[in-house]
Amino acid sequence: MITIHLDGTRLETEAGSRLRDIVKDRDPACCVAVIRPATKESEETDSFLLNTSSGEVGIEATAQGTAFINSLEIGDALPLHWSDRYAAAFGPFSSDISPDRKPHLYDRGDVVLGCGGYDPKKSYLIFCKMRHYADFGASSDGGVVARVVSGRGIVDRWSTGDAISAINPVMSWADVSRSFTTNDDDLVLEDGMEIITYAQIGALGYSPDHIGTEATDSVEHLLLAMQDGHFVVGRDTSTHIRDERLGRTDVPFEVSTHRHEGAVTLRTRGNSRGSVYIYTADVPRTPAHTTVGQVTHGIPLARLAKEGDVFCVKVEPRRFDLVGMSLGDALEAAAVRGIGVKSDADDELNIVVLQEPATTLESLSNGSVSLTTIALEKVIDIMLDAESAPASCDIFRRSTGLHLHSVGSMPFFFNFEEVYLFKPTMKKGTQIIPENIPRTVVPAGSLAITNDSRKGSGMVGVRLTENSEFGPTSEPFEGTNLIGRVLDQEKVRHLKEKEIVYIREVKP
Repeated sequence: MITIHLDGTRLETEAGSRLRDIVKDRDPACCVAVIRPATKESEETDSFLLNTSSGEVGIEATAQGTAFINSLEIGDALPLHWSDRYAAAFGPFSSDISPDRKPHLYDRGDVVLGCGGYDPKKSYLIFCKMRHYADFGASSDGGVVARVVSGRGIVDRWSTGDAISAINPVMSWADVSRSFTTNDDDLVLEDGMEIITYAQIGALGYSPDHIGTEATDSVEHLLLAMQDGHFVVGRDTSTHIRDERLGRTDVPFEVSTHRHEGAVTLRTRGNSRGSVYIYTADVPRTPAHTTVGQVTHGIPLARLAKEGDVFCVKVEPRRFDLVGMSLGDALEAAAVRGIGVKSDADDELNIVVLQEPATTLESLSNGSVSLTTIALEKVIDIMLDAESAPASCDIFRRSTGLHLHSVGSMPFFFNFEEVYLFKPTMKKGTQIIPENIPRTVVPAGSLAITNDSRKGSGMVGVRLTENSEFGPTSEPFEGTNLIGRVLDQEKVRHLKEKEIVYIREVKP
């Protein structure tokens, strides 16, 4: 038998086992991090990762503390013995410290080796939550053996029942040659190997017993960006990795913090605004980034991920968004989350088009939401062809609100014969390059947007009959970008000029 650490849990499996034998129902799109048994160099590192019942905490040991932490045996777990506003203590265990019997000044993030009743046999690992004086029964130098470098929010949340289950040396960059990411289910496992299958992110302001609303809009952007459960690495550097899928999206600057290892931010300026960053090294704060969360599990996965990798990510809390659902489904979804609902209608077939408050943190904090709905017959279902026209579909989604919800809207302009035209509001300077231009015939129900080769650039149209000469916006083929098709064609015939039309995207 060999021993494997899977997402912080120790398990035994037969020699010769493969990755698929211990990771069941793995998302095939997501890679996992594989850390081979530590080399001597990594065993002597001064950085350690603590697996706790509330998440992972990274610490950097002092010169005197490295040997102590390497030698510390915690058994099955090191329980939380006490916690207050100033500090949290885990233990007891036996040590050889000589208590100084006087108070010392400690800073937030200090990790202290102290003891109870000045008895070294009742020693504790104490995590300071704020700057204060205290007599922890430490040695004459104050007993600081390490400092917290990631997971400070987890330290603040520790409460009765929490425990440290493992203390592992952090892989140094010199060990990257022995550690990697992979999608290979046939990977042969080695004794002592560590496997990390996902990263967990705690959103800023959220904890089970308290919900802060200082970063509601930026956190909502994070939840939207990660709601498919994937982090797509568009760029990796020595200090961070970046998911660019929602790049070029305006995000408000709400909270500024130092970007410690494991910090999650959104860029608020430049061409990469709206991109999600996970930091793998400490860097100073900047007004170009707003902080939205902290990695609480799986930071080695972020360290090892390279450009083009996709890994699984879980964000707490899950996004709460009822827009686009039928009222009946919305009531069920809200009940599951324990949120009350006030609606402007009783018909459960109606479609939700507005939720107040609009953001997840505000909704959870309030405990209730108000919904605006419209009759199902007023909602037109469409299907977009993002594979053939990715840029044009992205522009269409952003201009109608479909990039935020499954239901969007746009004003109906006018119609003639079998052509119906719409004029969504587009950001100034939007460029619509020719893409997915029709070649022979435009089928009935085709949806298109006029490209920049024509004066009517940005106009959206649907043609209810096929045509071999003009596109859905009544432009020649070279001025037409096909973006999808309308499923509810009969509903289009009943539209009135200047009416706000609600559209719902149906996934293929």
